[in-house]
Amino acid sequence: MPKVYASAIVPADADQVWRLAGDFNGLASWHPAIADSRLTAGDASSIGAVRELKTPDGGLIEEEQIARDERNRTYTYTFTQSPFPVRSYVSVFRVAPVTATNQAFVEWSAVYDAEAADEAAMNELFGNGVFGGGLAALVKRFSAA
Repeated sequence: MPKVYASAIVPADADQVWRLAGDFNGLASWHPAIADSRLTAGDASSIGAVRELKTPDGGLIEEEQIARDERNRTYTYTFTQSPFPVRSYVSVFRVAPVTATNQAFVEWSAVYDAEAADEAAMNELFGNGVFGGGLAALVKRFSAA
C-alpha cells in the first residue's frame, strides 16, 4: 500500500492557516488544481460531509470527510468517486503550530491501493502535484499577505 506525503512551513500562524485550508469546502479558494468545490452532503465541519471538486479541465472528484478534529486542526477524507486508478484512498490534512516562529507546519498525506504499474505515477501525482502544489500555493498566498 503506497503512502505519499508532503509538508511545508507556511508563514502564518496555525489558526490563520486552518481557517483557510481547514475548510473542507474551501479547496477551490487556494488550490490551483481545483476550479470549483461544492458540498453535496453535510456541512464542511461535519463527518460525512461530501465535496464535489472540479478541476480546470473539467475532471470530477468526490470526497467524503470521514474524520475531523478542530482542536488538532486535522481532517481525513476518502474518495467516493475519482478519475484516478486507485482504491481504498484515505488522506489526512493537518496544520500544526511552529511555536518558535509563530508559523504553521502543514502536512498532507495519503495511503491507497493501486496496481503496481500505476503506483509511481500516482505517487508523483498526489505527492508532488496535488499535495506539493497545494502546499506551495498556501506558502505563496501567506507570503503575499
